[in-house]
Amino acid sequence: MEGTTVSQSMATNNVVAKREISPAPVESSSNDASANKKLKLSGTESPTVDARDKGIARIKPEFLLPKPDKATILAQPDDDDAEAGGTKRKKERGQNKNRRFAKAREVVKFCESLKDGEGICKFGKDCKFEHDVEKYISSKPADLDGTCPVFDAIGYCPSGVKCRWLHSHYLAVAGKLLVDEEKKANAGREINRIDRDTQNILQKKKFPVPKSDLILPYLDSLKEHDMIGNDGHKTTETATKEEKEEKADLAATYVEPPFFPSEKKSLNLHRAKILSPLTTVGNLPFRRLCRWFGADVTYSEMALALPIMQGSKSEWALPRSHTSEIPGFGVQIAASKPWQAVKATEVLTSACETGISGIQDVNLNCGCPIDLIYRSGAGSALLDSGSKLIRILKGMNYVSGEVPVTVKIRMGTRDSHPNAKKLVARLVNEGDVAAITLHGRSRQQRYTRVADWDYISETAQIVKTMYEARDEKCKEQRERRKVWFIGNGDCYSWRDWWDAVENYNVDSVMIARGALIKPWIFEEIDARQYLDKSATERLEMIRKFAHFGLEHWGTDEYGINNCRRFLCEFLSFSCRYVPVGILEVLPPKIQDRPPMWKGRNELETLLGSSDYRDWIKISEMFLGPVHESFDFKPKHKSNAYETEG
Repeated sequence: MEGTTVSQSMATNNVVAKREISPAPVESSSNDASANKKLKLSGTESPTVDARDKGIARIKPEFLLPKPDKATILAQPDDDDAEAGGTKRKKERGQNKNRRFAKAREVVKFCESLKDGEGICKFGKDCKFEHDVEKYISSKPADLDGTCPVFDAIGYCPSGVKCRWLHSHYLAVAGKLLVDEEKKANAGREINRIDRDTQNILQKKKFPVPKSDLILPYLDSLKEHDMIGNDGHKTTETATKEEKEEKADLAATYVEPPFFPSEKKSLNLHRAKILSPLTTVGNLPFRRLCRWFGADVTYSEMALALPIMQGSKSEWALPRSHTSEIPGFGVQIAASKPWQAVKATEVLTSACETGISGIQDVNLNCGCPIDLIYRSGAGSALLDSGSKLIRILKGMNYVSGEVPVTVKIRMGTRDSHPNAKKLVARLVNEGDVAAITLHGRSRQQRYTRVADWDYISETAQIVKTMYEARDEKCKEQRERRKVWFIGNGDCYSWRDWWDAVENYNVDSVMIARGALIKPWIFEEIDARQYLDKSATERLEMIRKFAHFGLEHWGTDEYGINNCRRFLCEFLSFSCRYVPVGILEVLPPKIQDRPPMWKGRNELETLLGSSDYRDWIKISEMFLGPVHESFDFKPKHKSNAYETEG
């Protein structure tokens, strides 16, 4: 990495730190319950004196940087000022809540139907796009150096003549695109894609949902007569004779009885390494990366039920998965009303591959704290509507066929009123779910403060006790009907994961931000030790993400811009990783923040930079120079990037 410019926000004067052999970090065993809520170490590893400072990731002295004085900061060139035309701008703060991303525009637009060299344009001479291949190629910018990563991986390039590495798989003399048939035959593929005809049917509201049409009137009757729930509402026992008869009539309209969770495809989550559904960054290339590091189960980004039913192209991109994620891929949806969740579930399980070759389970999101979702009545808003949640899950279970239904919840909506224990008891008895995941925070808490693993453990014990209390005669049935209970929150190391499954009554742990910061956490769990990844190994990880991204989004200019944007989103998390080798105290905590530090070499310092300019430089190593149309608006305004002009 000779000549790489290191961000001034992370190092001054481009300091290059040689890798040294340093004393091993101290294992902390703090008595501070809030700082070490989850850590239960064996006595042989715990020091007698606590070395941890709450909220601070302690760095070895030789890797600390001095705090720059005000004069030094003012003397440094300000790229933001230059891009603003010399007018000093106030540092922006807060979130970019209305992010929009520019699309790459070609000088000559080539017809999509002809890009692979074999298609036929149905519009013929009336097509408004270019059909002359040579004219289009001559209008393109110069190809990028090297071989097309997608062609190298799968034996052909779906972007065809639009590829920015076209020279590596195009015979100009013959006007022919190259194909490696052996690689193509053995390459993985993306599944859960719907064709244009299915999309049109969905958009016209003509997609058949016969099971939903049967179950929804029944669910409405439960709501109307308050026949469901044990929270003070009227139940079947207290309903009138007429109401019971009406309910029986509706039940009699079913062509076949619904599957019980025990009768559906088996779902084994015992100590499975699970990647949580992650908005924006939990895309298909990132999930493939986590699978490469050893994740057993992955979930799609949260998809909204209504756009799924309406055939929205952008929403249907979310359930798409790669064959490397099979088996063990689930789709998460969010809905505010039973009819939305039920119909979306039937559409997904009908239009996509399911079971061992496709969707493993459909997960209902009841934990999303985002205001837009919460105010619509979806996400964590369902935590305060237990009876409606039960109706939704019953309906989803009925229409999903052999695909199990799972749910992800939080402790409650308010810090002062956690209600997950009561809700989980109802879900086990009434919800027809195969697994429950509990995030140890409230909606009000969002992601601040540490997750409450004591509460998770107490809730898990409730589930365990409910099964132990059943009649011994039903032991076999009890095992078949087991509801898996998964904990979630602040898992950042192999110690966190193993401590949870061995001491907190959970079947497994779902990992979210910990995987975003260091995706090799799944490797650590298998090895049961910290893995001090070198800067070169981490750069290889970024290269792999970029190549997975190009396979997914394409190697044309539009695809490269998309890939660069999501790579920068990923780097905005991975830059928070502090190498284990420079820490003074272990285990690392996800909430801890380090003082200014430098790496053991220049590349390690660069990878730890929180400056957006360094993220762009890293992306250029694998995706070529930034196109003039590219701009990057991360979730935080202070990290925004826009090209000049």
